[in-house]
Amino acid sequence: MPSKRVAILGSTGSIGVNTLDVIRAHPERFQVVALTAGKQVDLLAQQCLEFAPKMAVVSDAAGAARLSATLAQAGIATQVLYGPEALVTAVTESSCDTVMAAIVGAAGLVPALAAAKAGKRVLLANKEALVMSGDLFMKAMQEGGGELLPIDSEHNAIFQCLPQRFTDEPADHLGVEELWLTASGGPFRDTPLAQLSAITPEQACAHPNWVMGRKISVDSATMMNKGLEVIEAFWLFGLPLEKIKVLIHPQSVVHSMVRYRDGSVIAQMGQPDMRTPIAYGLAWPERIHSGVSPLNLPQLAALSFAQPDLARFPCLALAFAAANAGGTAPTILNAANEIAVAAFLDQGMPYLRIPEVVEKTLSRMAAAPASSIELILEVDAQARAVTKDLVKAMGI
Repeated sequence: MPSKRVAILGSTGSIGVNTLDVIRAHPERFQVVALTAGKQVDLLAQQCLEFAPKMAVVSDAAGAARLSATLAQAGIATQVLYGPEALVTAVTESSCDTVMAAIVGAAGLVPALAAAKAGKRVLLANKEALVMSGDLFMKAMQEGGGELLPIDSEHNAIFQCLPQRFTDEPADHLGVEELWLTASGGPFRDTPLAQLSAITPEQACAHPNWVMGRKISVDSATMMNKGLEVIEAFWLFGLPLEKIKVLIHPQSVVHSMVRYRDGSVIAQMGQPDMRTPIAYGLAWPERIHSGVSPLNLPQLAALSFAQPDLARFPCLALAFAAANAGGTAPTILNAANEIAVAAFLDQGMPYLRIPEVVEKTLSRMAAAPASSIELILEVDAQARAVTKDLVKAMGI
């Protein structure tokens, strides 16, 4: 079997590092042909020295010069590029057939869309591609003729729990009634509400179960990540929003579930380790060893589930509202959240101001049909500007 040629968008982030860990264990199956990063040039250099990709991309010219010098000194003939356009080049001109789309935030939208149009197998770990441009992205996948496999643990779990012919038949023909996305509830699920105003970035980034980047960790704490996942599930699986539910599951053992008409509920279980869905996406429809230890069922504590408290997690309610509004509302939601989370992490904005800022941005911008990628990017930029003004007006 010829090896799959993999491009990793965001190779220095947690998803990218875990993807390389899976690939490292299966050198006969996978060849790394492109790696991209933002500012972590030193880590990207280490990855290039190990995997010798055809192409590497960083964010700016200075980083590219540093990386080029390091690789030239080691005799590695990797082409080094920089800038947003180079991310598209990495998925269209690197001879890859599989793209791990793992750049966090709106920056990952354009290259992920390019991979879809080019007919690649897209392993989608970037929520924003569907949150911001769900209709356009799914049409691009259909027209490109590639394969779309979700890598978020929840969507990957649902994908595993659905019939293999799900994409070819309407859900109601197959008896699918509801999708249940599970959420750990983050580090503050039991924190008294009166104490949330004093939450620090260090506390918000200390996820109890998963090892993630800082921005995603904060989104888990506010449950904005689960709201974005609801929007993503809507586009991935084609069920109405009212049939997509969220459950708090503190143990993070059941990664998501599908409820069927006959009363059956099928769940996917496993350790909270992203290498499981990554390995599943890389090798699908085969299953390969991921490096994740198996569950020890006799040693598991009781598994519990609860409805999320929207007073504790107002960002989840905002996400559902944006999903129901449709059009560019999810784009506005996502952009406002990115700016608000950055203000919390980097500027000392109070934790409880995150949903407040997002809600105010949504109220100040009217949603419109998401008719083109140009419009989506324009709305994204406008929403960021509005949110920055709101943060500045707070004196932060």
